[in-house]
Amino acid sequence: MSKTQSLSNHARFDPLYHFFIFGFYVANLVYAVIHLHRQQTISAAWYLVLSLAVIVPIFRLRTYPLKVQDRVIRLEERLRLQALAPQAWHAQIYRLSESQLIALRFAADDEVVELAKQALEHNLNRKQIKERIRNWRTDDWRV
Repeated sequence: MSKTQSLSNHARFDPLYHFFIFGFYVANLVYAVIHLHRQQTISAAWYLVLSLAVIVPIFRLRTYPLKVQDRVIRLEERLRLQALAPQAWHAQIYRLSESQLIALRFAADDEVVELAKQALEHNLNRKQIKERIRNWRTDDWRV
C-alpha cells in the first residue's frame, strides 16, 4: 500500500530518469564545454554540438508522455465532474482549464465539485487548488 499523498509529497521522481540518465547527460555536456575550452578544435566543437543535440530527445522523452497523461487526466476529470456535479452545472465543466482539471484530480469525490466551482469563481491556479484540498485522492498511475 502506498503512502497517503498530500501537497507536500505528491511530486514524483523516477530516480533512473531524473538522476541517473539526466545527470549523465548534464555531466557529458559540462565535460564537452570544458573540453572545448581546453582544446579549441573542430572536433571538440562538434562534440559540444552533439552533446547539446542529445539533450533535446531527453526532454522530449519526458514531455511527450506527460502531455498525453494530461489529456487523459482532463478527460477523466470532466467525466468525474459530470457524474458528481448537478446537471445544471455541467456546462461549467468545460470552462475549467487543463491545469485546473489536473490539480482537481487529487481532490476526493466529496469536495471536487466545490473546488471546481471555486477554481472558476476565483480563477485559481494549479497550486492554489492543491492547497485547498482537504482529502487527497492518491494518484499512483502518474508517469
